[in-house]
Amino acid sequence: MKNFNWTKIVIAVVVCLAVGYFSSISTRSSVQVWFPTIQKPFFNPPAWVFAPVWTILYIMMGIAFGVIWSKHQKNNSDTKNALLIFGFQLLLNALWSLLFFGLKNPLLAFIEIILLWLVIYETIKSFNKIDSLAGKLLYPYLAWVSFATLLNGSIWYLNQ
Repeated sequence: MKNFNWTKIVIAVVVCLAVGYFSSISTRSSVQVWFPTIQKPFFNPPAWVFAPVWTILYIMMGIAFGVIWSKHQKNNSDTKNALLIFGFQLLLNALWSLLFFGLKNPLLAFIEIILLWLVIYETIKSFNKIDSLAGKLLYPYLAWVSFATLLNGSIWYLNQ
């Protein structure tokens, strides 16, 4: 990893952590008041699991983004596309919290998280074309969002 621009990697990690932090601030009251009152499936993890898992995932996402950003050259359509797709999935990531916790709408959040999963998959494909490490860093994120999709769908089903 000596050929990477560490400044860009650090900035990318900070941006990803900031997105996670700000989306959690806007939904904190709902997490504490509304979420405990709804039906959840037996496989719902304890509340304390989410913050450390998401922190690790945002760091890994940021590193992956920073690696690709480090490789970006002017007029390079592959890296430009990969960066745009990443930005779109990061926006969808933040939007999910607002839909699920802010609007308290598990159905709308479920539809959106399916789109998020697809865009994460596309991000991995586009990152892999440029740097396989960057793509691999997103596999845990895809796995967690796969689990979150199942959890979200189950919550919607149990509370409709």
